Amino acid sequence: MQEEISEEKTIENMEMELIAQECKVSTDEVMDYPPTAISLGEKTIQTKNGDINIPIGIGTYGNFSFVQAPPKTKKTFFISLLASVYLSGQNNFGGKIKGHRDGRCLIHFDTEQGHWHAQRVFKRVEDMAGIKDLGCYQTYALRTINYKQRMKFIEYTLEQNKGNNGLVVIDGIADLVSDVNNLEESNLCVQKIMELSAKYDCHIITVIHSNYGTDKATGHLGSFLYKKCETAISLEQNTVHKDNVTATCKISRGYAFDTFSFSVNRYGLPFVVGDIYDPLQDFKTKQPKHKEIPF
Repeated sequence: MQEEISEEKTIENMEMELIAQECKVSTDEVMDYPPTAISLGEKTIQTKNGDINIPIGIGTYGNFSFVQAPPKTKKTFFISLLASVYLSGQNNFGGKIKGHRDGRCLIHFDTEQGHWHAQRVFKRVEDMAGIKDLGCYQTYALRTINYKQRMKFIEYTLEQNKGNNGLVVIDGIADLVSDVNNLEESNLCVQKIMELSAKYDCHIITVIHSNYGTDKATGHLGSFLYKKCETAISLEQNTVHKDNVTATCKISRGYAFDTFSFSVNRYGLPFVVGDIYDPLQDFKTKQPKHKEIPF
């Protein structure tokens, strides 16, 4: 009996040693700025070697972000815009937004729509990017799959693509749990997203609805996303320019990107129209907030 306890303790100690090696952070180590997946603008920072310009990341590799918005606020169009820029590096639709793909793949999971509607979205991304390389753009419609199997399939796909994962789109994350207000499931889901983004060195961007009448992401799932994400992006219809939607950085662990607006042209393609000031913004009871934690 004593030998069994001793053996279990030895195994546990070995596991703890492995965790210590993986998680230990040395204050003396020179660490590079996190590699950027997609960015908007640049920031000059001071280093020991002088001033350097770094991209202001909408998302960096090894992390995840999310987009929140009320229903019918063009969330999928916004995701299409970011995805097309990531594929092409930069295009006429994305304005100053830049993609930093470096040969990696874009993997796009649609959990809400059937194959026909999902294909329309995927084709839109390809058309905007001007790239017809199926190898660098993988697309899946998961609507018919059980919610438990969806997460397993996402992990399976990332494992099969190991070493080439870049931007991973999950539209939307609420379909990976049975109930967005289930505390345990929501926590496990977000923990898994964190694990996958780090393990496969990719940036995961996902989509969730806002609660009705508030600027908060829905349910316990939204709360966990907000607490653990690198970047939280809020979409809101402009009250003056009704055809435009404004994208605001609500929270960033790095530097917050500037607010900008986008619209959809007559061909059904989203495009950046710049930062349009909304004069009614000052009268709203709750101002959009972003927090930034400088490196």
